Amino acid sequence: MSPGSEPASTVPLPEVPPAARVYPVPVRWSDMDAYGHINNVQYLRLFEEARVLAFKDWFGADRDLIDEGMLVVTQAIDHLLPMGYAYAPARVAVWCSDVGAASFELGYAVGGPDGDDTVYARGRVTLVAYDLAGQRPRRLGEPERAALAQVAGDAPVLRGDRRRGRRA
Repeated sequence: MSPGSEPASTVPLPEVPPAARVYPVPVRWSDMDAYGHINNVQYLRLFEEARVLAFKDWFGADRDLIDEGMLVVTQAIDHLLPMGYAYAPARVAVWCSDVGAASFELGYAVGGPDGDDTVYARGRVTLVAYDLAGQRPRRLGEPERAALAQVAGDAPVLRGDRRRGRRA
């Protein structure tokens, strides 16, 4: 099995909803910054890699939601602790925290390799289903809504939420 293609784990991370799926995502040596920590930008790559694995898991191997059209419209992340390089993959929890007519929000938590229950970052990403041919957003279908309901949980609370009055 190639790195990153392992199935979702049943081993939870702290403060992650029970319905979340945890995916192993390799961290590259080149992901480190001058301080010997994983660079802040690379956390978004970890989110993306886990999302690609999650979509195949949630929506089925015969359907490629990414090729059908899915755009990232917002991203927010809290960097909690510096994460160093490890040969074993990081664990990235992904779940659905909100569903709208054409959009949905995913929650994320980035943890260390198996045996390391530290959560190094939390985040949210809002995506919109997109009609590539028509170049416009499209409504989510019932099969997509049903798949997202299977992995539903509260949104991660980020630092800026308290100032804006948002709660999980």
